[in-house]
Amino acid sequence: MAIATTTTTAIAGASRNGSKGLFRKAIDSMVAARERQARRYVNGYLLSLDDATLAAYGYDRAELERQGSLTAAF
Repeated sequence: MAIATTTTTAIAGASRNGSKGLFRKAIDSMVAARERQARRYVNGYLLSLDDATLAAYGYDRAELERQGSLTAAF
């Protein structure tokens, strides 16, 4: 019994000329939006910690405040 395998270098969702399709662009946009939302949520939690704890974890309060936070729960 032989098992055939194939390999490809094509990126999923990309056409032969390198452009992304409409569906792939929509998915990429949705993922990027959710990443930004998660980052704001995490920043909100981190800002609730004291400065000593933030420094121990390698964060700077001023930088977190510049990046923004999400204070409303969903």
